[in-house]
This record gives sequence, C-alpha cells and structure tokens, in this order.
Amino acid sequence: MKGPPFDLGLARKVLQTEATAILALVDRLGDSFERAVHLLLECRGRVIVTGMGKSGIICRKIAATLSSTGTPAIFLHPAEAIHGDLGVLQSDDVIVALSYSGETEEVLRLLETIKRLGATLVAITGDCRSTLAQAANVALDCHVSEEACPMNLVPTASTTAALALGDAIAMTLLVAKGFSQEHFASLHPGGRIGKRLMRVDQLMHDGEHAPIVRADTPIPNVIDEMSSKGLGMTCVVDDGGVLTGIITDGDLRRHMADAVNLLDRTAGEVMTRRPVTARRETLAAEALLVLEQRKITSIVVVDDGHRVQGVVHLHDLWRTGMF
Repeated sequence: MKGPPFDLGLARKVLQTEATAILALVDRLGDSFERAVHLLLECRGRVIVTGMGKSGIICRKIAATLSSTGTPAIFLHPAEAIHGDLGVLQSDDVIVALSYSGETEEVLRLLETIKRLGATLVAITGDCRSTLAQAANVALDCHVSEEACPMNLVPTASTTAALALGDAIAMTLLVAKGFSQEHFASLHPGGRIGKRLMRVDQLMHDGEHAPIVRADTPIPNVIDEMSSKGLGMTCVVDDGGVLTGIITDGDLRRHMADAVNLLDRTAGEVMTRRPVTARRETLAAEALLVLEQRKITSIVVVDDGHRVQGVVHLHDLWRTGMF
C-alpha cells in the first residue's frame, strides 16, 4: 500500500516522552501517596472519580481498575454533576479529582459541595499550587516536563502519567486489602480472565457422575464403572470414602499381560497408589499445569480428610476454551 512516508522517529519520540513521564513519577512517591492510599483504604462510603475531557476518560479507567480489584468506585462527570448529579455525593465518600491544570472550571464547581458535606478530596494534578490542590486533603503531583504532542498541546504524556499513577494507587490498595486470585475470580466470572480463574470445583465431575469403586470391587464391575462414567479412570476408596488409589485404562492394559487373569482380580490389586490430587479451591489453570507436567489426564479432588469430592479431566479444562 503506497502513501506518504511516516515519521517513525516521531512515533519513537512519543513513546520515549511518555515513558519518561511515567518514570519521573517514581521518585515523587512518598508521604502524600501514602496518605492518599490510606484515605481510600479507610473509605466508608464510595470512591468517586471525576474529571473533564480526556482526564475524564482516564478517570473512567481508574474507577474501573479500582472496582475490579476490590475498591468499589464510580465515575462522576463534573459537568453533569452540577446539573443534578451532585446528589450522589455523601459525607463518607472519597472523591478523587483529576485535573492537570488544577483549574478546570467544572471540577472546581464541585468543591463547595464537597467541603459542605465534609467528604474527603484527593487531587491528582500537574500543579500542586492550583486551586484544586490547595482545596484537597491530599494532592498527588503528576506534572510532566512536556507533552508527547509535537506542539506540546495535546494531552498525551500527562494523561499517560495520570493513568499510571491511578494504577499505582489501585495495585497498592489491592495488596493492602489482601485481594487474592479468588477475589479477582469472583469479580470476573466472564471472559478469558474469568475462565482462567475458575476453580476445579466448578468443573469437576462429582456426586453420581464421579467414578468411584471400593478396593474389593471385582475388575468386571470396575470396568463397568469406568465405562459408564466415561473418564477413562475410576477412584478407589476405602469404607470411609478416603481415596486409596486410582485405576486408569492404562492400568488395565498393563495388567492384561499378567499371568493371572485380570478379570479375577480386584480394584485394590490393580490400582495405582498415591494418585495426584487437588483441593476444591485449586485454580483450573494450576490443575491444567499439573496434568500437563505429569502427563496424565485426570486429577482427583479431595477434602482435608482425603475423601473424594470429584474428578477433573483434561478435556473438561480444554472444553471451557480458557487455554
């Protein structure tokens, strides 16, 4: 495809400028950042993120990241707020206001209501001497030496820096709250992320669908159980339901070469002892890794007493489309 040549040098400079803007934030993190995180951690109401224009777009992303990592947050459009949406603000909320200049008119018009309610204000701004910064309980400095725009006009490096600072806040809160993979999975039940964070107890064959026999079960009955459940294996348990071994199709084939007639034997004589197991809370991704590393097709899910809870087959993991 022919056309005018593009200035790759300019594109590289844009990336370098924005990367420099983010790296410059590292040495600025200190007491103000810690106070801001503490205010958000102790928030008893909602976290409300607000900003105009491109800053507003960044605010939506910050609010979404906070919400998905254990800190419920909503975006409030400052222009719409002063036309009726101010009623969303409550005294126990923490408002995170983003304005690079710190003088955005629509944002400043929220200050009177915020102060009247006694709500907490965290400012993210490029000018810590601005009206917004001076009115805030805590102001975070995200100024940049230059925008990535060749005219130094279009918000580029400044919005990138603000977004990165928002991510730093969200990730610090995530750790402070002890937000785990299990918590993340509960908030992301859909999509590829949600599927990768599914637990094995959501996929396992349990109850009457789990292949289980006793150690004294005759091999013909073992074969019937394996065939009816269709997993190519069966668990072997004692009278208390505790797992003592498993039998796979491969085990049966190997024992067919024995001098003793296989059909005259019992499950306990044929089973493989100490099979690979997992707990109900094991992530599906972890179970798949074990199956692939051990070159096996099934993993038995057990409780603390080693009693069988269910069976997860390799095909169950692949069928979800998570990998």
